[in-house]
Amino acid sequence: MAGTITTRFMIISDTHGFQFGDAEKVRGAFKQPLPKVDVLLHCGDLTERGGLKAYKDVIKMLSCIDAELKLVIAGNHDLSLDGAYWYNKGCDPDDPEDYAEHEQGIEIMKGQLAKEAGVTYLEEGLHTFTLTSGAKCTVYASPYQPEFCGWAFPYERDEDRFNLPHQSAPLVKNIAVNPVPDFPGIDIMMTHGPPRDILDWVASPPGATVGCNALLRAVSRARPLLHCFGHIHEAYGATTVIWKDDKKKIGADAIEDLSPQPSVYPDSLDWPIKFGRETLMVNAAIMDLNYKPRNSPWLVDLELPRAA
Repeated sequence: MAGTITTRFMIISDTHGFQFGDAEKVRGAFKQPLPKVDVLLHCGDLTERGGLKAYKDVIKMLSCIDAELKLVIAGNHDLSLDGAYWYNKGCDPDDPEDYAEHEQGIEIMKGQLAKEAGVTYLEEGLHTFTLTSGAKCTVYASPYQPEFCGWAFPYERDEDRFNLPHQSAPLVKNIAVNPVPDFPGIDIMMTHGPPRDILDWVASPPGATVGCNALLRAVSRARPLLHCFGHIHEAYGATTVIWKDDKKKIGADAIEDLSPQPSVYPDSLDWPIKFGRETLMVNAAIMDLNYKPRNSPWLVDLELPRAA
């Protein structure tokens, strides 16, 4: 495509303390040797319950992946990376070491160890990167998801942290600090949780879905090339959303059709995404419902714009 550069992404999520060697024990696909890619995206739940050793271990694991750019967000299991949660619910305020874990954890994820591994830890908001190929990538990242069993990075179901007030659904409290921009403001969305009714089904109760309606409204406005997430292990998979031509429509009303995509790993998914018309949705949870690393990463080739 004229004016764009083909860029290969590897997408993973919910590794929960995984180290290479674990997949071989359960015949999983996420194992060495992994294909070289341009960009690695990790959509959170790096650990089981956080902890400084666990953060160092995940940096070690990510260092084994050959990618020029490695973008990582946290998830609800990475307890001490959420400062508001940690200081209010997670730590023992009378234990100085426990209390200090948030700042020390952030230092691990952003400090020298991460830099040496090529890891870039993203907090909520917009981030722009330029690859050596000249490809430019604008990413919206957020580790937050609807409140889930009292874990980290929560918001309530009647709260909207992704849209401006006039874009929120009726009777919803707007709490957005870093709202998602309208199309064509971003190329990629990385969130920990899924949008409403897209790769968000749970095993119990059967047929239930737990994705976020406010997030669906946001992604329908942004129409990125890719929206990747995890969180709901059993809903691992990929589907392409075809949007209606009318960009004033929002949420479920903006969806014209859904096209499920098969996993073809270790090959790259060959689906030329039409920017503004389609968004590839990927639930990239490596762990299955039983917390076994049975799922493969997703490889996707995207056409990114050239940097000026």
